[in-house]
Amino acid sequence: MSAVLLDGKALGLKIRQSVKERAAALKQKGITPCLAVVLVGDDPASLSYVKSKEKALAEAGMESRDIRLPQSTSEQQLLSIISELNKDDKVHGILVQSPVPKHINEEKINAAVAPQKDVDCFHPDSVGNMVLGRPGFLPCTPHGVLMLLREYNVLVAGSHVVIVGRSNIVGKPLANLLIRREYNATVTLCHTGTKDLKYHTLQADILIAAVGSADLIKPDMVKEGAAVIDVGINRVNDSSLPKGYRVCGDVDSAVIQKAGFFTPVPGGVGPMTIAMLLQNVIEAALATAGK
Repeated sequence: MSAVLLDGKALGLKIRQSVKERAAALKQKGITPCLAVVLVGDDPASLSYVKSKEKALAEAGMESRDIRLPQSTSEQQLLSIISELNKDDKVHGILVQSPVPKHINEEKINAAVAPQKDVDCFHPDSVGNMVLGRPGFLPCTPHGVLMLLREYNVLVAGSHVVIVGRSNIVGKPLANLLIRREYNATVTLCHTGTKDLKYHTLQADILIAAVGSADLIKPDMVKEGAAVIDVGINRVNDSSLPKGYRVCGDVDSAVIQKAGFFTPVPGGVGPMTIAMLLQNVIEAALATAGK
């Protein structure tokens, strides 16, 4: 047995094409969807993420307002820049790349972004709307996971979903979305305090790993035929490769022989995160057009 691969790259491209067409229609009305991307410092991983987002925006015919700030930028300076972006009618979405330097309070920064421009869904109002099922943006990675499950007709309603990881970016929001009536899953959320992780993962019809721990989930931890969603992206040293490292997820690749569905790393959840970000920017621009 070998699992059906959930191709996030293919689905992401389909969504991005739809976004591109919607952006073109908005341009004809004199509105160019715009995302302001703020990066504080020069962390290589953050810079790489930002560049990939900016490239995706350009390919979709949208504007990227690039704001690069030195590591020494104060919290007040960053808050002032966010305030100006909130007032700028030509900016529809604001993304402050995480993590910010340690001397800046990230929660305060997230709360400073206007909810109507919070395309990352980090503002407390955005999170509250998501939990209560009110209209608003959905967080990009969790929404991308749900879109993948739907695209490949993975049965979610009535299924037992086990999520390994309780981050504010993936684990917690994904659990809240999956218990909505439209998904109707039964959810178990595991974390570092969970006793006997294997006991829980073996019960999962759908197993979602989002902890940032390379190859944590082994084949003997997965129920035969389960759908396995790997959100993790990890760099593991490997001197045999030209770059000196390999990229892998939180799930051992051997699980593909046991699972019914499986997301590859790279090419699974990652491309969906970018696609859903672009979709949120379009939704924000459409709201402006509606006004």
